[in-house]
Amino acid sequence: MAWFVIYTQPRAEKKVTERLQQIGITAYCPIVTQVRQWSDRKKKVQVPLINSYVFVQIEDKAREQVFEVSGVVRYLFWLGKPAVVRDEEIEALRESLKHAMSSVAVTGLQIGDSLQIPSGPFHGKEGIVKQIKKNSLQLVLKELGVLITLTKAETT
Repeated sequence: MAWFVIYTQPRAEKKVTERLQQIGITAYCPIVTQVRQWSDRKKKVQVPLINSYVFVQIEDKAREQVFEVSGVVRYLFWLGKPAVVRDEEIEALRESLKHAMSSVAVTGLQIGDSLQIPSGPFHGKEGIVKQIKKNSLQLVLKELGVLITLTKAETT
């Protein structure tokens, strides 16, 4: 069975994944742990790696079943056909998420530069620098067409 990419409503990725699994569909939402700071505390929260995307492994003829779950918007298409992700890519993503990115050092980079990600979930992927801030860097990944933000890890 192939892996397809579904687009979900904003902030519904984890619920959609859970509901799909309850009706017997293999679903995967890559999750990362981040430290979020509020005015009175810091807290570790689990957030989706790719906003509004969930991967589902389902037979092509049964693809309509995902729409039984609330929160599913549509399938992601590539060149007029539903986007298919290879098993190797899903496994590589799962494996890379086991290794947390400890820090990112930004030195001598300028907007428009090409950069290969040294570690973390997108290890080895190449992106174009879109924005540079004090503690973060935005990259557009060429292969995936996704904007990611790398932030400096906080020490506690």
